[in-house]
Amino acid sequence: MNTDPIVAQQTLNAPVDVVWRAITEPDQMRQWYFDSIADFKAEPGFQTEFNVHFEGVDYLHQWRVTEVEPRCRIVYDFKFAGIEVEYSYVVWELEETPGGTKLTLTNEGNHNLPRDNSVFSREAGQAGWDYFVCQGLPAYLSRQNS
Repeated sequence: MNTDPIVAQQTLNAPVDVVWRAITEPDQMRQWYFDSIADFKAEPGFQTEFNVHFEGVDYLHQWRVTEVEPRCRIVYDFKFAGIEVEYSYVVWELEETPGGTKLTLTNEGNHNLPRDNSVFSREAGQAGWDYFVCQGLPAYLSRQNS
């Protein structure tokens, strides 16, 4: 079993402040990430949960923010109700680049999720994070600049 983290990376044509707000402000997150996010705060200890309905199944997402370094890094536990895992968390890291921002997303613990559901496969996880980081977020930021 591959226990390496899932990594998605993209250089975005937007300053760090703009990207930080897009990944931490719920009104913006709903536009490109999960439209059912009820609330989110970039504060250690903040917890939220929201449902995602996918292929006829409800997946109750449960997040708990564990680390915040404003404009640089945010980490939160990323779990699903009713599924016990040793650990599963997401790290968003921002790095200023000439003319933009390099975003690196790391999902640790995907291998802890049940293997009997293809939604939790490594391939599905990689495809999902690639979509959010390399397509959804850049498209959202592009719409904001036009």
